[in-house]
Amino acid sequence: MGLFKSKEERRIERQMRIKQGIRNIERAIRQQQQFADDFIRNARQARKIGDNQQYLFIRSALRKTAAMKKMLERQLLAIRNALLIHQQAEASRQFAESMGLIAAEIGRAFGEMDLSRTQAQWEKAVAQARSMEERMEIFLDAMEQSAGGEVPAGAADNLVSDEEIDRMIQADVLAEEKAELGKLDELEQEIARELGTTRQKD
Repeated sequence: MGLFKSKEERRIERQMRIKQGIRNIERAIRQQQQFADDFIRNARQARKIGDNQQYLFIRSALRKTAAMKKMLERQLLAIRNALLIHQQAEASRQFAESMGLIAAEIGRAFGEMDLSRTQAQWEKAVAQARSMEERMEIFLDAMEQSAGGEVPAGAADNLVSDEEIDRMIQADVLAEEKAELGKLDELEQEIARELGTTRQKD
């Protein structure tokens, strides 16, 4: 560790000490509560056995314990309030620093801004967009004309032969026949199940 600590390191160290102090006070409060519980239990026992001298002593100790606990609770409350105020101040400081940085960036941005060059670039971009739009319209028109043209009869024959058409039709017919046969099989199975059920009842 270096001999000299940075500002951030000192800030973190202070926060750690504050948190440690809060934990110590909370622990002391819990300890005083435990003492009070023990004193109360002992006082009941003293009254039960009729030891008035011990009872008075325990009662005095319990009063001191309650006073100590209340004092620690007040200290804890004061530290927590001070910590909240510190956090508010820290937030305000960070806000001020951030606003200062933003203001500096805005000033630098306006200082570097060249509206004339920006306008020229914008006009050039608009002109390019219009030119691209016109070229796209011409291209689409050409595609529509090409797609809408009739295909010569000879070209269609060369692309798909009569045999291929026949095979396509035959495959479709076979598919329909297979579907019909499947339905007939299902119907026959259902009839057979019905007949079997009827015979069992008889």
